[in-house]
Amino acid sequence: MPSTSDLAVMRPSPASAAAAPVRVLAVSSGKGGVGKTNVSVNLSAALAASGKRVMLLDADLGLANVDVLLGLQPKSNLYHVLNGECSLEDILLEGPGGMLIVPAASGIARMADLEPAQHVGIIRAFSELSHPLDVLVVDTAAGLQDSVTSFCRAAQEVLVVVCDEPASITDAYALIKVLYRDHGLMRFRILANMVRNDNDNEGRTLFKKLVAVCDRFLEDVILDYVGAVPHDDMLRKAVQRRKTVLDAYPSSPAARAFRGIAGRIDQWPMPKAARGGIEFFVERLIKGGRNDPEPLT
Repeated sequence: MPSTSDLAVMRPSPASAAAAPVRVLAVSSGKGGVGKTNVSVNLSAALAASGKRVMLLDADLGLANVDVLLGLQPKSNLYHVLNGECSLEDILLEGPGGMLIVPAASGIARMADLEPAQHVGIIRAFSELSHPLDVLVVDTAAGLQDSVTSFCRAAQEVLVVVCDEPASITDAYALIKVLYRDHGLMRFRILANMVRNDNDNEGRTLFKKLVAVCDRFLEDVILDYVGAVPHDDMLRKAVQRRKTVLDAYPSSPAARAFRGIAGRIDQWPMPKAARGGIEFFVERLIKGGRNDPEPLT
């Protein structure tokens, strides 16, 4: 870990600290195959289309998917920033609606394994970012690996993606249990993906199943239903075209769903403990700390 003096040097200027806080949303799932990265990409695009300044961090350490979905070809990624080979500005990619994308840092097993110099380096990299942001969306890996819990603990909001498969609900519960029992996270947002109808009934049914098991075994955990994205063939076609569904098929059911969810996210209150600047997220990520979550609305 960096020393106290190292962190003090890396603290933002008063002007930066006074800036509007950045909402940090970690998107995760208990298992692969639920469309988590597709949700991250399209939700980020919907937020950007609504006028938000958005950055999407591909945090799947070892398997980059965001750039693949959008047909982007990064020449370098966060790993090269940590090694001092380039700056964060150098690796940023521009995505739909002007959102910024940080390519995955493949080759890093876990954030906790970074050297002290890399700790300071990553804080400096994000502190020196010149782009003002409203929202940072973090697309984590699927499952329960250390990097997933690290990013979820550092974020202000954790969005868990589920679908209509028994293993999806079971593994989502396992993720929530680990984050609650081992790391003290108590509140989670739930998004139902690939539901079979467009009227939200199946999504709410999946949500109620997860609530039931959490109420039984994790009585202090609070779940909040965000909404559902329907199973939409236009979404598959958009992936084939390396575009977001909002760009490729803006009137499709999936595109409408993502815009609706983005609108609801915009109405969420900012956690009272949130501070201005993306560097505070990075400091929490490195320290393994987290602000206590505020009540959901």
